[in-house]
Amino acid sequence: MTSVTDTTQSLLGALAGLRVVDLTGVVLGPYATQILGDYGADVIKIEPPGGDIMRQAGPMKHLGMGHIFINTNRNKRSVVLDLRQAEQREALLALCDTADVLTYNIRPASMARLGLSFEALHARNPRLVVCGAYGYSEGGPYSDWPAYDDLIQGAACIPWLMTQSGSHEPRYVPATFADRVTGLHMVHAVLAAVIARYRTGVGQHVEVPMFECLLQFVLGEHLGGETWQPPIAPMGHSRMLAANRKPYATQDGHICALMYTDKHWQSFLRLIGQPELFTTNPRFGTQSQRIAHIDALYDFVGEHMRTRTSAQWLQDLAQHDIPVMPMMKLDDLLTDPHLTATEGWLDIPHPHEGLLRQLRPPVRMTNTPTGVWRPAPTLGQHTQEVLREIGR
Repeated sequence: MTSVTDTTQSLLGALAGLRVVDLTGVVLGPYATQILGDYGADVIKIEPPGGDIMRQAGPMKHLGMGHIFINTNRNKRSVVLDLRQAEQREALLALCDTADVLTYNIRPASMARLGLSFEALHARNPRLVVCGAYGYSEGGPYSDWPAYDDLIQGAACIPWLMTQSGSHEPRYVPATFADRVTGLHMVHAVLAAVIARYRTGVGQHVEVPMFECLLQFVLGEHLGGETWQPPIAPMGHSRMLAANRKPYATQDGHICALMYTDKHWQSFLRLIGQPELFTTNPRFGTQSQRIAHIDALYDFVGEHMRTRTSAQWLQDLAQHDIPVMPMMKLDDLLTDPHLTATEGWLDIPHPHEGLLRQLRPPVRMTNTPTGVWRPAPTLGQHTQEVLREIGR
């Protein structure tokens, strides 16, 4: 592992000088603003007196510093404001006067009730980019519905797709998939609006709806024959839905392998002693035929995978330039040789939590490095510091 980067180096980040006032909580918004912070933005996290709810999600060493909060709120300063109080709401508005971006993930009607509508903010600071991320885009029948990761996964067909690909019951992806997909959209939407502001001098309101963002991922493959009007085939992508698309069982475990191109299949068939199948069996010879028979081909490969150990297959497939990886368990990542060689893990000293382990920001830049400039803050840690900066 390597140590945390010195705080002063945040001045070198690609977004150094960009101030983001962050009204988001839980995972979606904090994940997005953490990425902006990793790029060097000054992210000021506004929390209610009780703090972001994810502060209480264990495990934790100290109350208010849960592991999910720590892993989605580095590179931020925490300011506690009770926006129901007029004086503290005015402090937020004064902070927005100095900011480039305001992010939020509550419904727009709630923002308006607090006097924080885009129109009100824009009147005070025409350069401000205001980005709202919430469940569903405005104007539709779902607009006012509450939204959480599980609900959006359900709306975007994820649990149903699990049943179509072999699960005996509907299942959610075991990660905050919808939140983090939407968070990535939020990052690039904010950056696009900031670039437009540099060109026009004027900020704008940006809407990032969870439902529609996740559908971009799902329907990129599964719109299928409905891509054409009139449709030429049903919805769904056969390779993604194949029941046998899963890690292959070996003699002693599982591995993840993929024969995709002509070369991969020819190499695999030679490896198992049946090279003639590529020309004599029409299921193997072309990509379109392989896709049409993909579940049967996965089953074919699976039968052969059971004849050797995982270590044998990892060696044999790699020697034949066939894509392969071991099926990792969570604990394996802590000693993963690639993450070790690339210094993917960071040791981060925290003034209250002791030594923390975190992944290095995945994006690397030669001239404007990403980094961990500061660990996740304690509740209200920077309130006085930030308020002094705006003369309050």
